[in-house]
Amino acid sequence: MRLHRLAVTAFGPFGATQEVDFDALSTGGLFLLHGPTGAGKTSVLDAVCYALYGAVPGARQSPGASLRSDHAPAGLPTEVCLELTVGGRRLEVTRSPAQPRPKKRGDGFTLEKAQSRLRVHDPEHGWQALSKSHQEIGEELTQLIGMSRDQFCQVVLLPQGDFARFLRADAEARGKLLGRLFDTRRFAAVEERLAELRRAAEAQVRAGDEKILALTQRIAQAAGPAAAGAPAPDARPGEPGLAGAALQWAAVARSTAGEHRAIADRFLAGAQERQGAARRALDEERERARLQQRYEETRARAAALEQLRPERDRCRERLERARRAERVAPALELREEAERAHRTAGDALGRARKQLPPDLVDASAEQLTEQERRLRQELGGLESAQRAERRSAQIKGERDRLERESRADEATVRDAEAWLSGWDALRTGLRDRIATAQEAATRAEQLAGRLGPARRRLDAARRRDALVVEAEAALHTLAEARERALDAQESWLGLRERRLRDIAAELAAGLVDGAPCTVCGSAEHPAPATAGDGHVDRATEEAALTAHRRAEEARTRAEQALGVLRERHAAARREACDAVAGEEEGRRGDEDPGPGVGELHDLVERLAEEHAEAHRLAAGTHAAREALDAAEREHLERLRLRQEAERRTAARLSLREALDAEQAGLERELAGVRGESGAGSVAAYANRLTDRVALLAAAADAVRAEQEAARRRKEADDRLSDAAFRAGFDTPQAAAAALLDAAAHRGLQHRIDAWQAEAAAVADRRAEQDAREAAEAAPAQPAAAQRAYEEADRRLREAASSLAAAQERCAELSRLSRQAADEVRRLGPVRREHEQVARLAGLAAGTSADNERKMRLEAYVLAARLEQVAAAATARLRRMSSGRYTLVHSDARTGGRRAGLGLHVVDAWTGSERDTATLSGGETFFVSLALALGLADVVTEEAGGVRLDTLFIDEGFGSLDDQTLDEVLDVLDSLRERDRSVGIVSHVADLRRRIPVRLEVVKDRHGSSVRHRL
Repeated sequence: MRLHRLAVTAFGPFGATQEVDFDALSTGGLFLLHGPTGAGKTSVLDAVCYALYGAVPGARQSPGASLRSDHAPAGLPTEVCLELTVGGRRLEVTRSPAQPRPKKRGDGFTLEKAQSRLRVHDPEHGWQALSKSHQEIGEELTQLIGMSRDQFCQVVLLPQGDFARFLRADAEARGKLLGRLFDTRRFAAVEERLAELRRAAEAQVRAGDEKILALTQRIAQAAGPAAAGAPAPDARPGEPGLAGAALQWAAVARSTAGEHRAIADRFLAGAQERQGAARRALDEERERARLQQRYEETRARAAALEQLRPERDRCRERLERARRAERVAPALELREEAERAHRTAGDALGRARKQLPPDLVDASAEQLTEQERRLRQELGGLESAQRAERRSAQIKGERDRLERESRADEATVRDAEAWLSGWDALRTGLRDRIATAQEAATRAEQLAGRLGPARRRLDAARRRDALVVEAEAALHTLAEARERALDAQESWLGLRERRLRDIAAELAAGLVDGAPCTVCGSAEHPAPATAGDGHVDRATEEAALTAHRRAEEARTRAEQALGVLRERHAAARREACDAVAGEEEGRRGDEDPGPGVGELHDLVERLAEEHAEAHRLAAGTHAAREALDAAEREHLERLRLRQEAERRTAARLSLREALDAEQAGLERELAGVRGESGAGSVAAYANRLTDRVALLAAAADAVRAEQEAARRRKEADDRLSDAAFRAGFDTPQAAAAALLDAAAHRGLQHRIDAWQAEAAAVADRRAEQDAREAAEAAPAQPAAAQRAYEEADRRLREAASSLAAAQERCAELSRLSRQAADEVRRLGPVRREHEQVARLAGLAAGTSADNERKMRLEAYVLAARLEQVAAAATARLRRMSSGRYTLVHSDARTGGRRAGLGLHVVDAWTGSERDTATLSGGETFFVSLALALGLADVVTEEAGGVRLDTLFIDEGFGSLDDQTLDEVLDVLDSLRERDRSVGIVSHVADLRRRIPVRLEVVKDRHGSSVRHRL
């Protein structure tokens, strides 16, 4: 992964847009990121992390924290844009956090949602958009980089403070950091899964034991009195021997219940014999009582039949007359039907004669038929005239249609000729419009090419004028600094000269009797010098020297600041003097400050107006082309419509002449027919004849129907009289009066049949011998026999209930015993599995006696990773420490704690191995740096071998001496062998001399900015 370019706008301390060119900074392999405290060095790294992962590292992403710069104007949105190459693809990711923006309408602010954009660079087609989804972009970048945000912040940004704490931390703290970097959650999940399996197996064993105890309790309930002699086992779930005791006790309960069932079986057999005898005695008494009651009922029914004999005879006589009258019923029905038909025919004939003309009211059927035939012949002669009349009406409709079509075609021709008369002017105007739009497009491109440089010149001119003021202030500051530096130098030299004059008194102050003099070596001091007025001691001179050096440093800084401002002013002046067009700028000398801001502002405004106008005109190119195409299509359509209308007009002329000739012939044919009939039209005359024909036919049919109905009525009267005489009736009316309807006939027949059936039943019952014998015996007593039977039956039910309860108890005990045995067999594998899982879970959790070092599974995996990290870090640590130190992993237990994540340093000078917490400050720095680089290599390999071409190393170089600093820089410089670039974030001033390529972050009251020192 290599970073190319970073652009931040209104982000953190940066109030405006700042760009960082990582490609330029990476040319030397090492580059320095420096600046005063609070300027925003770390914010540069935060912007890289935010662009890749949508969040900044650590506590800077805490709730309530805002990424927006307080220095940014309200209308400038916060945005981070990072261009990088990863996975062989050049990408550009742009992110904007959720932030307030001014409302487009009205006052106040509205919250703008967070936005993300991802683009990929195609060598042939340039930048292509990939996605605007936060989730899709996050998944794509995480998959390409191969690291999470925590891994990226620990591996690419290399925060040295975290690794210094890592060296001094205990095993638990190291485990948390390594767990985040190497993502050992799956091994922790294995530990948790084994613990869950252990708990689940333990719960299954306990549940099985509880189920066995529950079955034991159910066996005790089912056994009832059988379990009184042997109490149930008293045990708790999980205790050994529970299963065997439960099965043994269940066997005793089943044996006792079997003995109780055999006793109940014998008692039931005796009760069944007694109940059978009582049942037979009850049946005999009930049968005798039934026969006695049957005999008395037979006598009562015979007496009732004798009383109904006269009524039965009357019903038989009436039913006989009705049967004789039924032979006359068909003739009666035929007479009534003939009478109804005669009345209907007479009514129809009366209605038909009312519609006939007066001369035909009394005509016979033959006369009416003759008149109908004559009218039908006359109607047949009118068919040809009707066809001629219908054709004449069709011709009139066709002539009207031709007239409407002629008027429509004339209107079409007039419209087409009117439109075609202006075609040449319309086409010329549209072509001129297209040409004007094309010229405007070319002009807009030219103006766009001039507008961008003009705006940059305007911005440069504004910066130039602002830098002039800043340069004047810096020049004044430099003059004051020079004066203060000269004054401080003069003061220091004066004090130094005064101290040298009185140096003898200063030396004499340190003389001790008997001790040799540091100047002459004599042990005697006869006349030591004394200090005069205004004596200057060493402390005063050193204070003056310090003030002199500070003044010099201030002067140097002022000169550097002035030089920077002059360079920026010169660059702004050169940019403002760049010519964009010959008519706007002439030749200017090197010392010419260039055009003014007002002049450039007017030029930009003029170019912007011209570009906007040209762009507006160019935007109409497509519309003008479409208008020309539409006009040409309409021109062809108008020509086609005019030609078709002219062709239809010529065809109509010949068709109209043919229709006129045919109409004249038809009118001559119809004139004669209309004159003869006297009607307005042949169709009306034919309709009138058709109605008269139908009327005559209906009248003739009515006359014949009435005659036929009279004949049939006379025949029905003759047949009715003959049928009544043969059936034995004096008149047809007497036969009709004897008829019965179906319901009455069925009622009489049912009464006679019931009397006959009752007489037969009584005769049969009088012949029964057993009933006569029962009537002669003593009265039956079924109630006493019923009571004896009920008592025997009650005793039988009690015996059966006792046996059923004993059998059910034995069956239930057998079923529960089988369930208990099945549960004991099922629980055996579960108990063995629980023992295996508990052993594995204890081994993985480090609580088992088999785990001698009490090391958890996750700690074991992290120990292997830490061993790899220590080996990778040692390769660089030896170079940084001139071969003195080596990092090794230790799995020894300390202080009774679990082993696995110890880290020691081996000192080659002493041969001893000690904890990394005993390292000094400088040693801790370069050891932690080596550890960070080693960890970066291991995590990179763990992440799939993703190449990391850009690394950042945070503070810590100030604790190194010059020699160690050189060795550390040599190690960092060796990273270039793999085409890496390393950015060092530091305040150490000596690094500015050692690392020429620098990125300086400058803070200002209006927001920080970045400067490239290449």
